[in-house]
Amino acid sequence: MIRSLLFLLAWISLTTACGLQAAEPRQLPSEQDKARTVYIFHHPIVMLQAKFGLTTPEERVLRIRQTLRSLNEDDIRQPVQVTAITRYNQHGRLFTLNGKVLMLLTEGDLDEGDDLTLDQAAQRVLARFDEQRNSLKDQYSSSYLATAAVKTLAGTLALGLLFYGAFKSWKKVKQYFDARVSRKKGLIPAKWREFLGAIESYLYGLLMVLLGIAAFYVWLSWIFRLFPWTRVWGESLGDWSINVAQKIALSIVSAFPGLLIVLIIFLITAFILKLLKILLTRVEARKMMVPGLHPETVGATRKLISVMVWLFALSAAYPFLPGANSVAFKGISVFFGLMLTLGSAGVMNHAMSGLVLTYSRALRKGDVIRIGDNEGLVNEVGMLATKILTRENYIVTVPNAVVVSGKITNLSAQNPGGGVNLTTSVTIGYDTPWRQVHAMLELAAKRTQGIEPNTPPLVRQLNLMDWYIAYELQVRLRPGESLAGVKSELHSHIQDVFNEFNVQIMSPNFVNQPEGAVMVTPENWFAAPAAQPEKPL
Repeated sequence: MIRSLLFLLAWISLTTACGLQAAEPRQLPSEQDKARTVYIFHHPIVMLQAKFGLTTPEERVLRIRQTLRSLNEDDIRQPVQVTAITRYNQHGRLFTLNGKVLMLLTEGDLDEGDDLTLDQAAQRVLARFDEQRNSLKDQYSSSYLATAAVKTLAGTLALGLLFYGAFKSWKKVKQYFDARVSRKKGLIPAKWREFLGAIESYLYGLLMVLLGIAAFYVWLSWIFRLFPWTRVWGESLGDWSINVAQKIALSIVSAFPGLLIVLIIFLITAFILKLLKILLTRVEARKMMVPGLHPETVGATRKLISVMVWLFALSAAYPFLPGANSVAFKGISVFFGLMLTLGSAGVMNHAMSGLVLTYSRALRKGDVIRIGDNEGLVNEVGMLATKILTRENYIVTVPNAVVVSGKITNLSAQNPGGGVNLTTSVTIGYDTPWRQVHAMLELAAKRTQGIEPNTPPLVRQLNLMDWYIAYELQVRLRPGESLAGVKSELHSHIQDVFNEFNVQIMSPNFVNQPEGAVMVTPENWFAAPAAQPEKPL
């Protein structure tokens, strides 16, 4: 019973996997061709085309199938016989096995395109029958199965030894290269080792994994071929690997012209960018003048041109890339397009605002600016945001869209490479001579460290308010001085000077109208420390 089940699983059945053109294989069979095909172990034997009375070729194949299933071990051990007969008014060849009729091949089953006689077609079908019958005999041979089992154990042991040897060799290689890395030896620079480590051992391990997969594939295909009922799987694995290798080789060869064109496009692009870099470097060094291009904007211009040129190069090279028209490439393009569409609204707003800041030259790295409540040194002008180092030593990140939409006060734009202007204000009552206030503010400026001595301080009377006068002091800082530090020291000296000369820094608000006029008499116009100018001769 067990042998009968094995025989039914391994012997002849119909399939839709392959067809025949009369007695010869057909490369692209239709569904009708597949229904007329007989095969053994998935090997095509014959395709029948003749119709006898009401019996169609498909029905003939079904009858052959039932006959083959009824065969036993004794039948399989006998050779297939071919007898010339005439039936249904046609010359034919009758195939029998141990006296049992297998099938009838007639002239109507032949195809003119094969250019075969009936005898030639019959011999080919007979050869296919005998080949598969001999394979079936092996499953009833105890000696053959025992030998196959021994070969399986030996092959499995060899595969295990190969895996073990590959693992041990990888451990040895890893120890060797770890030792070389610790001694800082090898072809890879030491600073790259922080990220790559012992990359040689990783590559060797990957090679061993690939070797193990290939060895397992060969072992599995070989094991399947040893046993009759799995032999078809082994042949399928072998055919599949050969087909895959052929496809890969053909794909590589066919991709060479496209890759060569891509390489030429990229070389031309790199050459163009090299020329542009030389030109922009000369503009940045002020050795060349280009209308509309300033040295401050060369960096951003170089990045923009590089992006645009590379995007154009990728667009030109895309059709020549291997698999450019595949579904995978199309899916990736749709995915990135969707991400760009969903996330580009805010990003593009800030990016375009960054370009506006760059090309308007409103600020640059190293400038001292005031944006809203934030005042400090520009630390970075990025594509999306501007970073400001404040007097508290904080880094304030302001989105470029916010910077562009507000007011930017650049305190150092008029003094490139020099110190910035510092301004502060006080309010003094009308009873204090304005000349005295000017002199005291100038004295406080002279006492302050960090102020440029060659630039005289400037005092302005900004407003004549209802109860006091608003004075403003402007000084120039030395290059590199801290704006917040100098401003704090200047305020300290202003308080000291006004206290020395008994002048109160306070804005008097009157509740009642004073009895006397609040004014400074002429004799007090030049009160100390103010000096009265000499009278002209």
